[in-house]
Amino acid sequence: METTMSNADARQQIGVLYTEHHSWLASWLSHKLHCKNLGADLAHDTFLRILGSRLPADLREPRAYLTTIAKGLLNSHLRRKKLEEAYLDALAAIPEPVQPSAEERLVVLETLGEIDRILDSLPAKARQVFLLAQLDGLPYADICALLDISLSTVKRHMVLAFRHCLAAL
Repeated sequence: METTMSNADARQQIGVLYTEHHSWLASWLSHKLHCKNLGADLAHDTFLRILGSRLPADLREPRAYLTTIAKGLLNSHLRRKKLEEAYLDALAAIPEPVQPSAEERLVVLETLGEIDRILDSLPAKARQVFLLAQLDGLPYADICALLDISLSTVKRHMVLAFRHCLAAL
């Protein structure tokens, strides 16, 4: 039988979790990122994520739980950073007179970040199929051959991805 926790009990447990493990998590993330401030920010974001979700009633391995959430946030941060670097590299190749303004760059970076978050919330296979079709321009038949899946599966993943993107707008 699954036990449920009251909101007050959950907040108290998160408070204890924070008190006992926040400094360890911030230190672990700072080491991974080679930046104390960014590590502290991601540790904070980890606890914000926990506040917005349902905490397991019987949390036996709190550091493993925190590490799992933090790794997801860390991966998202690194992916966004890589995306931003690729965009800035592409801008560097554009002649200066036609480069976008600082405001336009910020809008593009924010939009790319939002697209990345939307695509990241898709199931992995659907995201892969969608990116192969939309970014690489592969026809469905080529995606079938590349991923060894049926045409109906490719179509199903594409419908899912398009619906997901439309719902996010």
